[in-house]
Amino acid sequence: MIPKQDYLTTCERAARAGGAVVLDWIDRFDVREKGPADLVTQADLASQETIQEIILDAFPKHSVLGEEDHPDADSAARSEYRWIADPLDGTTNYVHRVPHFSVSVALERNGELLVGTVFDPVSQECFTAAAGEGAKLNGQPIRTSEVVNLSDALAAVGFPPQTDRDSPDLAVFLEAVMNCQAIRRTGSSALNLCYLAAGRFDVYWAASTKIWDIAAGVLMVREAGGSVTAPDSGPFVLDTGQFLAAANPTLHARLSEMVARAQAKTAPA
Repeated sequence: MIPKQDYLTTCERAARAGGAVVLDWIDRFDVREKGPADLVTQADLASQETIQEIILDAFPKHSVLGEEDHPDADSAARSEYRWIADPLDGTTNYVHRVPHFSVSVALERNGELLVGTVFDPVSQECFTAAAGEGAKLNGQPIRTSEVVNLSDALAAVGFPPQTDRDSPDLAVFLEAVMNCQAIRRTGSSALNLCYLAAGRFDVYWAASTKIWDIAAGVLMVREAGGSVTAPDSGPFVLDTGQFLAAANPTLHARLSEMVARAQAKTAPA
């Protein structure tokens, strides 16, 4: 059996290489529309190609699911070991020259996350985690915060590209405004989860992320001592991209109660 550290070495190398590609492209890309507010650039594609080459060179029998793949590609080529890559998380920030974006790479085996890396090429912060071995930032161990009350919590929230006035996402946000110390919407799901793992954020929830946005970050939170569940507080399912994440079980329970209150207010009579 291959040691997890070997997987993690390849994972980090691929994420760092992808980060170098997106920085190289930042002043020379043409923007095309992928959705109303979801921009994609040649940088995404070039970064993903670099990531795939590094992974498949090291592990040719594995499969790679990337954000820029065709929707049917994963089911057609999926293997026991599946790498999940977001070649550029925070594309809108990137396009507008906001220095808050990242590259995320993770490995799972039959639904179990094994290793993950999230690399911020601007700050040069590299978050890594291996199942059962903890999470690190630039080689130093990290832990979630000890905050247990929402009133003391700095929260991160994610919204879909299009949000209508009656959206349950907005209902939860409004409830959080009244309950949390402060709220941030940064534009990078992967970094939100890593900041939670490092104790910078205390809670984070999202109902519209994709598997490649969060695979590495979820492992990071778990290995740093945090709690991640489905929105109904049931078991987290990686492929749905929907979750509640908190620094510890006590805070997670309070986050779940807040979300339930918000959803009750928007439920049909």
